[in-house]
Amino acid sequence: MKRLRQVLNSVQTGSGKTINQIAAGAKIFNEDIIKSTRNPYHKEGGIFILKGNLAPDGAVVKQSAISKRNVRFKGKAKVFNSEEEAMGAIMGKKIKKGDCVVIRYEGPRGGPGMREMLGPTAAIAGLGLGEDVALITDGRFSGGTRGISVGHISPEAASGGLLAIVKAGDEIIIDLKRRSIDVKLSQSQINERFASWKEPEPKVKVGYLARYARMVSSASEGAILK
Repeated sequence: MKRLRQVLNSVQTGSGKTINQIAAGAKIFNEDIIKSTRNPYHKEGGIFILKGNLAPDGAVVKQSAISKRNVRFKGKAKVFNSEEEAMGAIMGKKIKKGDCVVIRYEGPRGGPGMREMLGPTAAIAGLGLGEDVALITDGRFSGGTRGISVGHISPEAASGGLLAIVKAGDEIIIDLKRRSIDVKLSQSQINERFASWKEPEPKVKVGYLARYARMVSSASEGAILK
């Protein structure tokens, strides 16, 4: 946040002014369209950052698209190692109320490139399960996402994040009030699973994408090349 304030105060835009200088001179002509801080649309922002044992470096959820009755979700994991696997299960009607769809190895390194997971969330909503099924992933979402959809889980599975050892049937808890996302596993269970986990072979082994996968940072650091 300190760095952001420095940027807003010091970095010139194409106008020759900083962002804060532009904002200071702005006028709101219609507060039905652009709300002031005195009369906001919502008391909180539309996006929350969640943390927990599944995402010690953070995950992102669009809380404004979640029903108030789903402030806390608890469900059993259905685990998929790619978007295609998940879509096959969703369209095959293998996902039921109370499930938590886990899509991993779709992060910056695992993708590689962090594909957008809007397809699976749209399919879940289309089947009428939008308020009864959660979806969590180390991939990303677009602004059109709705329902209990948590993305950008960091560290990602391909980098040895806890998402990599989640198994079918594990209990996943997403709590918006506590800003938390956890899998119900003891430390001994976690240690045992990681002892047998092996990093998967990269999906792309030559060319620019292979280089990207080797050098890209976590989503929590902007998914930039190191």
